[in-house]
Amino acid sequence: MPLLNSLVNWFNTKRIYHIDIFKQYPFEVQQETLFKILSQASETTWGKQHKYSKIESIKEFQEAVQVQTYEDLEPFVERLRKGERDLLWPGDIKWFAKSSGTTSSKSKFIPVTREALEECHFRGGKDVLALYTRQKPESKILTGKGLTLGGSHRINNFENKSLYGDLSAILIENIPLWAEIMRSPRAKIALIEDFEEKMEKIARATINQNIRYLAGVPSWFLVLIKYLLNYTGKSNLLEIWPDLELFCHGGISFIPYREQYQNLIPTESMNYLESYNASEGHFGIQDDLETDDMLLMLDYGVFFEFIPVNEVGSDNPKACTVGEVKKGINYAIVISTNGGLWRYMIGDTIIFTSLYPHKFKISGRTRHFINAFGEEVIIENAEKALEIACKKTGAQITDFTAGPSFMSATVKGYHEWVIEFEKDPDDLDHFIDLLDNSLKSLNSDYEAKRYKSLTLDKPVVRPVPRGTFYKWLEKKNKLGGQNKVPRLANDRKYLEELDDLLKTEKN
Repeated sequence: MPLLNSLVNWFNTKRIYHIDIFKQYPFEVQQETLFKILSQASETTWGKQHKYSKIESIKEFQEAVQVQTYEDLEPFVERLRKGERDLLWPGDIKWFAKSSGTTSSKSKFIPVTREALEECHFRGGKDVLALYTRQKPESKILTGKGLTLGGSHRINNFENKSLYGDLSAILIENIPLWAEIMRSPRAKIALIEDFEEKMEKIARATINQNIRYLAGVPSWFLVLIKYLLNYTGKSNLLEIWPDLELFCHGGISFIPYREQYQNLIPTESMNYLESYNASEGHFGIQDDLETDDMLLMLDYGVFFEFIPVNEVGSDNPKACTVGEVKKGINYAIVISTNGGLWRYMIGDTIIFTSLYPHKFKISGRTRHFINAFGEEVIIENAEKALEIACKKTGAQITDFTAGPSFMSATVKGYHEWVIEFEKDPDDLDHFIDLLDNSLKSLNSDYEAKRYKSLTLDKPVVRPVPRGTFYKWLEKKNKLGGQNKVPRLANDRKYLEELDDLLKTEKN
């Protein structure tokens, strides 16, 4: 192990130098990235159609290729899954990440090339380690193992040689030796599809190991932690793994879960680090444990563009490079990648908190918001308001979703929040007032619509029994580490599904 530590530290030192370079020269690094992937893809079907070999500037690239949605790329993806080669990226593609970012019944299959695995996803994993140990040089994380909670994969419906599954499962299946030595449980357990069976096997395999870090989605890891405590009869996680020091989390905001984790891992020496790793690529890592933003990773074979959210859907939206973005503006992310995605709008939105280096916070989804009355409430507003309401009423939240209740001739419109509390608020009415007032302070559009309740009435909060969201996802066959509850919706689909579930449970 000392030899491994020395080798890792040597590689980390070299890598930190390269990270410092793109912090200083973000535009130059991104420009180099774009022309590298354009050159690599110039002889593909897509590259020939868009004359990649003749493109000489970012502007020419933007003029040659329209911004794409998954629906635009889907015909190419279907052909790739049937075994065609050289369509979006050179060669054939074996792996497809099944996107399950929401509980929508529609699945997306994101191509995962060998280059994307090695130059983006696995480099991101190494950089998490490098950036963490840079901040915590006294760390002993390499002397133990990391417990990762991921999904599963299966052979797809088109070609036996082509596989699909959660991104985490694809990474586990292709994991390099250095990472395999450090992680637990073994792949056979990690890839079990049945989540409850997986938890039982993980408990058996890991409770006697030296687990020093955790990696996964906060909501699903919370379910696993509570299972482990029940399984072992322990009162907190340190009684199982006394040397635990890091939770690397992503997928959803950690804000609603932080207090619960601090209660379950009661030590000030525990660290929490956010990583932005999507099916389409690894995009950001928290490089300062004292702040809550992430560093945009610019040399992973991903070329970034950013469209102001208020221009999304317009005929000619302005797409900014890293050299053109500004702080405080809500941007939709557009990516071109070594996975064969070209000017692809992934659906996430971010706000830059810093330039040089470029740091950001995830603000929400282009399709996950509430704007039924012109209030434009985004995820960041909702989670911050809930954090304030919880702090002042002693509440803790397991899961939530919210959507509009539309106005009628006799009833004003309002927002309906379905919340599963881990710990109920001292006073639900006070909680609602705090939520409402916090949203007003965070969002001027919401405040304007709430003025004297002329357009929008006071929100309604419906507490639901513990386990409701788990049962909802189970009913939709969405149990697992990478499936997430949609926080906001601009319609009542999720609210009505939950209502139907509760009625069925009651009967």
